[in-house]
Amino acid sequence: MAAARVLRTWGRSAGWMICVRYFQTCSSGHVLKPKCMCVLGYPSFEYSHPRHLLKTAAALHGQVVQFKLSDIGEGIREVTVKEWYVKEGDTVSQFDSICEVQSDKASVTITSRYDGVIKKLYYNLDDIAYVGKPLVDIETEALKEEDVVETPAVSHDEHTHQEIKGQKTLATPAVRRLAMENNIKLSEVVGSGKDGRILKEDILNYLEKQTGAILPPSPEAEIIAPPPKPKDRTAPIPTSKPPVLTGKDKTEPITGFQKAMVKTMSAALKIPHFGYCDEVDLTELLKLREELKPIALARGIKLSFMPFFIKAASLGLLQFPILNSSVDENCQTITYKASHNIGIAMDTKQGLIVPNVKNVQICSVFEIAAELNRLQNLGSLGQLSTADLAGGTFTLSNIGSIGGTYAKAVILPPEVAIGALGSIKTLPRFNQKGEVYKAQIMNVSWSADHRIIDGATMSRFSNLWKSYLENPAFMLLDLK
Repeated sequence: MAAARVLRTWGRSAGWMICVRYFQTCSSGHVLKPKCMCVLGYPSFEYSHPRHLLKTAAALHGQVVQFKLSDIGEGIREVTVKEWYVKEGDTVSQFDSICEVQSDKASVTITSRYDGVIKKLYYNLDDIAYVGKPLVDIETEALKEEDVVETPAVSHDEHTHQEIKGQKTLATPAVRRLAMENNIKLSEVVGSGKDGRILKEDILNYLEKQTGAILPPSPEAEIIAPPPKPKDRTAPIPTSKPPVLTGKDKTEPITGFQKAMVKTMSAALKIPHFGYCDEVDLTELLKLREELKPIALARGIKLSFMPFFIKAASLGLLQFPILNSSVDENCQTITYKASHNIGIAMDTKQGLIVPNVKNVQICSVFEIAAELNRLQNLGSLGQLSTADLAGGTFTLSNIGSIGGTYAKAVILPPEVAIGALGSIKTLPRFNQKGEVYKAQIMNVSWSADHRIIDGATMSRFSNLWKSYLENPAFMLLDLK
């Protein structure tokens, strides 16, 4: 009986206040009826039109609802408020952006579930917000008399579903926005996800069936080519202003991606690391890339060395699947992963993040390059989603893009192996005829979980990966 008993309802006007102390339901229906009332500020009198009183009080004031921070997945219980898109007094509509929050894994934009006016912001910038606690207060449109009916209490998640005529339609904010932009009612779409959840593919399939149209690619995938690197060696340019010493120590909490690094690296300390290093001659790969770069650029994709490194690693994992596995906390069972979700360590303004390219084993080099471009673009903007960061099975760190020849890479649990790639240098080497030639040399440093991976396995995998890169044509023999 969610709306059957209301203990106290106030109505205000200029110079008077009405207090309805107790409501009970009429026997003929579900419309609420006041049992007794009084007027404060004026002599008491009996009011013979309770239905009119209820309508007047409700019409004067909208309902203020607490918009709570819902569960954004991955076991995240707290986030940092990075930016507010609204202020008190602003009018918002459904799907309007409220704020941007950052967890220890990703940045997420929170959108409104209601139409109304912002009455209160519960947090300042850089405050910690907790899942399940109020984020803002929103004054919605005033209730009409006929809207006050008895309804069963229905638990709801502010960000993951809509309620339509008493039924619960499960959908993420991104899916709801996609449906809204294409004038699709979610109640007309059959969800294929768990518990009938409507997925993005369901919206696209529905739209294609209705109109035969195919949505244009997301503008997020637009590639912004970085400026070319200077050929001449120059001194490194500082990326930020030097700190100004004030003579006082400063203490601040560890939040965001730094907090995630603390958690991950603490877990990594429990893993006995085995290291293995080698050098790779990329001379032939360099020639091949130079031939393919204009073709890829004509398709709107920047082609770097990383797609080749990633694809070669995937081909090697097919031969050595234990490197694409994970172990339980007590290292009693091994799970061999079917998908090659290869993570790429990225240095961003927010800190170190490791998004991953999904299902590399079924992707072409060009498809990997396109996905890398997308991840790098979103990473630079701080807009990577939790899905982009979760589910990695193997990692490559391109530390050489910043500098350095060797590195001791730290495994990211629950993965069991990682590779660190050094910078590419032009060095003299001997060919099979004993002649000196100018070679493009890159060093690689592997780290593996020595509890389940021995040195011979890591060495054989590295040799296979190296052969694919030194002789790119070899990859054609194993591509599927």
